Amino acid sequence: MTRYALRAASLLSALGLWQLLTSLDVNLWLRFSQFPTVTDVARAFAARLSGPDYWTDLTDSLTRILTGFLLAAVLGVATGVLVARSRLAEDLLGPLLEVVRPIPAIALVPVAILLFPSNEQGIVFITCAAAFFPVLVSTRHAVRALTPVWEEAVRTMGGGRWRILGSVVLPGALPGVFGGLSVGIGVSWICVISAEMISGQYGVGYRTWQDYTVVDYPGVFVGMVTIGVLGWVTSTAVELLGRRLTRWLPRTSYVPAGRPRLPRAAAVPVPPAPAGPGPQEARDEHLV
Repeated sequence: MTRYALRAASLLSALGLWQLLTSLDVNLWLRFSQFPTVTDVARAFAARLSGPDYWTDLTDSLTRILTGFLLAAVLGVATGVLVARSRLAEDLLGPLLEVVRPIPAIALVPVAILLFPSNEQGIVFITCAAAFFPVLVSTRHAVRALTPVWEEAVRTMGGGRWRILGSVVLPGALPGVFGGLSVGIGVSWICVISAEMISGQYGVGYRTWQDYTVVDYPGVFVGMVTIGVLGWVTSTAVELLGRRLTRWLPRTSYVPAGRPRLPRAAAVPVPPAPAGPGPQEARDEHLV
């Protein structure tokens, strides 16, 4: 409860500082007088919630992000395992992937417009491309870091290639895979919002850009808050799913000071020391 209270206090402090700087029109190098106040954003948010457009935009953005992210998760994990386990696949796909990987996903918007017949498919493609490479790289490194002894043990017991894949490779790489998924879902939100601003017709990003063009700054902040909350919810869902699927990993609990809390050692009864030989027995042993 103390941790939740601290988190709530941190958020409320940030909102209070925002309200104070904007209501007093503070202009110390940063022009807070141009910002809407927290109350203005709250009123705009309440007005948006009562209309149908907000929920339509929310549904469209969630559909695009989930579709692209699920495709990226499947393709990224499969390609990462393939490249890490096969030298032929690494030689054929590795150079191409390394050349395409540094290209920002938002730079693929012209390609998506030319390649796909509809804007909806192009936005899903950009979202998938944004999340694909973090998942791919994390999966590849996680598979290559596995201990070879585990695979040798399965082979010793008569297991084949598919048995090794299902019993060693995929379970052992799960922590790295979910690390890539956590990064990928955040990058996907960045790119889907940017794609909606450029070529979308509905969605949170499209509505945020439209509010900016008509100088509706409270509406712009409504879109920003919505994007932040959606990103936080989806990232938390991925993290919780990862913890659920990796329950076999050892967990360490921490005390407030930051030091790991070690379990107390159980008191082990100390057996009494054996009685030494008496004086007569000691003398006899000396004579022997």
